[in-house]
Amino acid sequence: MDGGGGAVGGGAVGQYNPRTVEEVFRDFKGRRSGMIKALTQDVKEFYRQCDPEKENLCLYGFPSEQWEVNLPAEEVPPELPEPALGINFARDGMQEKDWLALVAVHSDAWLLAVAFYFGARFGFDKNERKRLFTMMNDLPTIFEVVTGNAKKHVKEKSSVSNHSSNKPKSNSKMPRASEPQLTKYAKPTPPPREDDEGLEDDEEDEHGDALCGACGENYAADEFWICCDICEKWFHGKCVKITPARAEHIKQYKCPSCSNKRSRP
Repeated sequence: MDGGGGAVGGGAVGQYNPRTVEEVFRDFKGRRSGMIKALTQDVKEFYRQCDPEKENLCLYGFPSEQWEVNLPAEEVPPELPEPALGINFARDGMQEKDWLALVAVHSDAWLLAVAFYFGARFGFDKNERKRLFTMMNDLPTIFEVVTGNAKKHVKEKSSVSNHSSNKPKSNSKMPRASEPQLTKYAKPTPPPREDDEGLEDDEEDEHGDALCGACGENYAADEFWICCDICEKWFHGKCVKITPARAEHIKQYKCPSCSNKRSRP
């Protein structure tokens, strides 16, 4: 059932044990290349082997840049961490590209697990683990390779979700419904100058006075807020049941009070 020629069943690696950061990284790259090959170059054969009528199947990558679809190892605990089990069961219940992307995500997780298993087994210290992760992180993930646009989605998601850790491009610390509507939902403030100390503190004080129009609680930087376009009051997203993802699709937000006023005859 191997798709790369001569890979051993169940993901066994025999006596092969990488012991240095460089050896573990080479192991990681080989396994990664094999799995990428299965999900791109050899995708028709990979799809065929993942028959939902068969038992739980896993996708294995090997240091030799080969791949294999096979049953998991029978021994407990296994010699190495096991990949996601039963990838074949979801094959016919999803769009092919979505299924491949799902397998890719689990493959990335497995590669990290195997690499850090070796790191733990052979006693990598903090600096060695950091160096290993940095080397691995410099390569695109399997998911990024398979989908081709993962980096774009990560940037879009982080622009909405990281309210407290990252400053928005407008330099305004007040929350908003979505990035494209910054000028409508928040008053942009100029970035602080080196000779203008205390500007950010004043800004924090000003925002600290903001109260939610629903619950009356103060503004908090780590919470998602949204501003009504009609009455210009700010609300906790949770108080008006609006999430950052939903807010991205709202062109003009009307709070519950303003919505009720408009609906009356």
